[in-house]
Amino acid sequence: MSKVEPEVAQEAPVSRGARRTPGLVPVSESRRTAEHGPRADLPEAGPSVPARHDRAAAATGPAGAFLRMLGSELGLTFRRPRNVAMLAVLTAVPVVIGVVLRLLGDDMSDGPGGIIQQVTGNGFFLAFISLSVLVPLLMPVAVSVVAGDALAGEAAGGTLRYLLAAPAGRTRLLAVKYLNAVLFCLAIAAAVALAALVTGLLLFPAGPVTLLSGVAIPLGDALLRMLIVIGYVTLGMAALAAVAIALSTLTEVPIGAIAATVVLVITTQVLRAIPQLDVIQPYLLPNWWDDFDAVLRDPIAFDDLTSGLLTFGAYILLFGSFAWARFTSKDITS
Repeated sequence: MSKVEPEVAQEAPVSRGARRTPGLVPVSESRRTAEHGPRADLPEAGPSVPARHDRAAAATGPAGAFLRMLGSELGLTFRRPRNVAMLAVLTAVPVVIGVVLRLLGDDMSDGPGGIIQQVTGNGFFLAFISLSVLVPLLMPVAVSVVAGDALAGEAAGGTLRYLLAAPAGRTRLLAVKYLNAVLFCLAIAAAVALAALVTGLLLFPAGPVTLLSGVAIPLGDALLRMLIVIGYVTLGMAALAAVAIALSTLTEVPIGAIAATVVLVITTQVLRAIPQLDVIQPYLLPNWWDDFDAVLRDPIAFDDLTSGLLTFGAYILLFGSFAWARFTSKDITS
């Protein structure tokens, strides 16, 4: 009786594709979002997971991965000493303004528009004067640093290709970076307003707030209006963050994206001061940043707020689309 020799399976050589530059992440490998999962060509090592658990994991996987990425990004942003220092400086400005007005309020009573008298008469107005001082330049600088460093900083540090090697997807990574910048905008706007309110209520009288239109409203209603101001300022800074991230996709040098954003803000502020260029002012982003004083009127001037919000949305859509088109179509070499 003859033995039948067992057949030896011949393994086909693994196709490794075309040779590529070391460290290069081609667009085709990271454009789409992929999730970790068992490989179909390998046997399962243990008991199978129930099908309903697989379906639940598939349903919640992308959202869970997005939240984990966002949480990690927020942790890095708010633990970075540079960002903490900027946040501390911004929150210290209302305190300094409040102390100066407390000490020199009588000598400064002839301020423009009587705003100094309003602050010394009711500490609630310290929040408005503080935001009026910080929104034109200092707050945009802080936003430019965080948003401009979002992608260019990863490229400069050599970590961007490792982020894209994980199955995260370029679109998801870009969304996480931008949402992180927006939440930083919200943090600085809320921190400045809170510091100003606490300082104002401690150093100056508190009570019903007399609006610019001459109508007095309760302090509680005024605090609700302050929430509208915080939201408006946050969206204004979010529009600038979209510009900074778009510039961050064009370079691997973070200081270049940061400097370009700051120069753009300064240039537009200068253009606003030239009367002959009034025709282009509605298209300049900083032209709408200080329209939050619309909440100091009765009724609230929602038309002014709406025009500003539409401008912010247009900037976010335009530069967000540019950033997405650029980031999802280029090869990452660092």
